[in-house]
Amino acid sequence: MINNDTYRHKGLRRQLAILLKKKGISDVNVLKAIEAVPRHLFLNSSFVERAYEDIAFPIGSGQTISRPHTVAFQTELLQLIKGEKVLEVGTGSGYQTAVLLEMGVKVFTIERQKALFDTTKEFLPKIGYNPKFFYGDGYKGLPVFAPFDKIIITAGALAVPESLLPQLKVGGIMVIPIGDKIQTMTVMKRVAEKRFETIECGEFKFVPLLEDKEWGA
Repeated sequence: MINNDTYRHKGLRRQLAILLKKKGISDVNVLKAIEAVPRHLFLNSSFVERAYEDIAFPIGSGQTISRPHTVAFQTELLQLIKGEKVLEVGTGSGYQTAVLLEMGVKVFTIERQKALFDTTKEFLPKIGYNPKFFYGDGYKGLPVFAPFDKIIITAGALAVPESLLPQLKVGGIMVIPIGDKIQTMTVMKRVAEKRFETIECGEFKFVPLLEDKEWGA
């Protein structure tokens, strides 16, 4: 149950959706999802008044909650179909997770920062969002639950984690930001058992995707 979500907040979300449409987001269902998720509840109280601006905010553990445009852009690139099974690498605040769930898909989300994992696992169900939560190394994915229809990586990677490729269905789509300080949003479609098609979709800036056996460091 969502608390402290006022008509004012809903109005601000409508304005945000209109802004994102002007910035090129055309998928009506993505815009509806952005309009539905109460982003202000995901932020530290000191940022709440700016929750519906198109900017990123720190959430602790060296991580950020992405700009709404980035969240909407990645979601749109996934070309989601209701009922699909989606792997999200990097739960973070859970905002992207909530947007995915609003799209009617089944979300398996993995987070390596223990403090973030604990906080988000407790928080999301309280506001009505119930993905499958996993604490672990996103580089490894979740092979036990593979294959996935879609995979979304919410942190910058220097290269595509090889272990994730076989976890994507043939015909499935992976959206991943690749690069060091600046990332190129990359869409990979698995067109055959051993063949992927790649499209580059502009530059973004993400926190790095970390690979570390000392999870939560």
